[in-house]
Amino acid sequence: MASILPALDHYEVWFITGSQHLYGEQALRQVAEHSQQVASALDADSQIPVRVVFKPVLTRPEEIRQLILEANSAPQCVGLVAWMHTFSPAKMWIAGLKSLAKPLLHLHTQFNSDLPWSTIDMDFMNLNQSAHGGREFGFMCSRLRLARKVVVGHWQDPEVLREVGVWTRAAAAKHDLAHAKIARIGDNMREVAVTEGDKVAAQETFGFSVNGYGVGDVVRFMDEISDSQVDNLCGLYDESYEMADCLRSHGDRRQSLRDAARIELGLRAFLESENFVGYTNTFENLHGFKQLPGIASQRLMADGYGFGAEGDWKAAAMVRASKVMAAGLSGGTSFMEDYTYHLPQGGGQVLGAHMLEICPSIAAGRPSCEVHPLGIGGKEDPVRLVFDTPPGPAVNATVVDLGNRFRMVVSEVDVVSPPESLSKLPVARALWTPRPDLKTAAAAWIYAGGSHHPVFSQALSTEHYEDFAEMTGIELVVIDGDTKLREFKNQLRLGDLRKE
Repeated sequence: MASILPALDHYEVWFITGSQHLYGEQALRQVAEHSQQVASALDADSQIPVRVVFKPVLTRPEEIRQLILEANSAPQCVGLVAWMHTFSPAKMWIAGLKSLAKPLLHLHTQFNSDLPWSTIDMDFMNLNQSAHGGREFGFMCSRLRLARKVVVGHWQDPEVLREVGVWTRAAAAKHDLAHAKIARIGDNMREVAVTEGDKVAAQETFGFSVNGYGVGDVVRFMDEISDSQVDNLCGLYDESYEMADCLRSHGDRRQSLRDAARIELGLRAFLESENFVGYTNTFENLHGFKQLPGIASQRLMADGYGFGAEGDWKAAAMVRASKVMAAGLSGGTSFMEDYTYHLPQGGGQVLGAHMLEICPSIAAGRPSCEVHPLGIGGKEDPVRLVFDTPPGPAVNATVVDLGNRFRMVVSEVDVVSPPESLSKLPVARALWTPRPDLKTAAAAWIYAGGSHHPVFSQALSTEHYEDFAEMTGIELVVIDGDTKLREFKNQLRLGDLRKE
């Protein structure tokens, strides 16, 4: 099946440069030449997945405001990268910055990496005064309380390019989510708190819309799927996965695979009918489904759809945003659940899994396609993909609704291999050690109100989510190797005080 993720190279960030006429036309020509070279280098770098488009040097208030208004309405523009090559008096930026509706990155760099010690003169100093101009621009952004990312260093430094690339991915995800549609198939799991929330506030904050649909709306599409379509998809399953003998073409459970394929095809058709990019369901409300959609949700996530179990629409939106940010990166991204602990004395690990719906993008190898009883939901035995997750660093991220604001909680973890076989556990899973340790990390997550439905990613880092939180204006708390509970609790108290 085809990916529904946007091609990130279809998006643009506009490279804007600030200067003034005080230095004369020759200096401004040099500023423009330098700016074009920097923009071209950013555009060509593999760490920056979007197009970087040079825009003329800005020297007057009306030019600045007009360009920013154009950026706001440009459908492919996901943000602005601003560089103050020279001093650029910041009062002339006020009107433009106050109207800015796109993410902003302040690239605090200069054209030359080294000073020409033996030849440096005042002409050189006047032309290359980013150190001076960047502080003026930074003051005005702070005065206007403008959210932005500041990247410092030479524009050819790989670390600088990496930071810019991370920000562009977050900007692309914000842009995608601002127009996203999430379908709630049925309602939330009954009596569950964290999967609820204010959908109007979410649309105001992030842009995505969430609307409810009856299970029958999906079943209607399932009923229209032909047997030949089901046969073709079952053939694709046969080619793609290690099939359990009972699910093979002459196996005694082949009909279960056919039922699962019909569910996947019907779900896809329903989602495509209204251009949804994410959805939720719950096992308590699936009348008309023969089995819970296990392999269907797994494969839809692999193609870029957001998913949230038990009606968790915030999780579905975060999976979608994370999939967009991670497009083209190595490592997978999935809906996840903190399921159970390994608690030896002096340590501890989390076994993450779900009943069925873990994305195969995080599989260590070729997944196994199996069918097993599920002891919950009251349906026929569902087909699912079973696999382990490869060792390495990862992050868990979630967004929760605190009633007066949204909070993002990010936890850094290290995936490890299980010490023994999990041959009796018929679900996809990941085993990880949280940083700095399970005792601290779990307490911090709970103090922060983090959901049991995070996005798990081995492709993304804390920095991606930090940039995304900054752009969307939501609170962010991070649990990492430096976390100390006393300081973390104080951070949470300060967040509460700011919103009282």
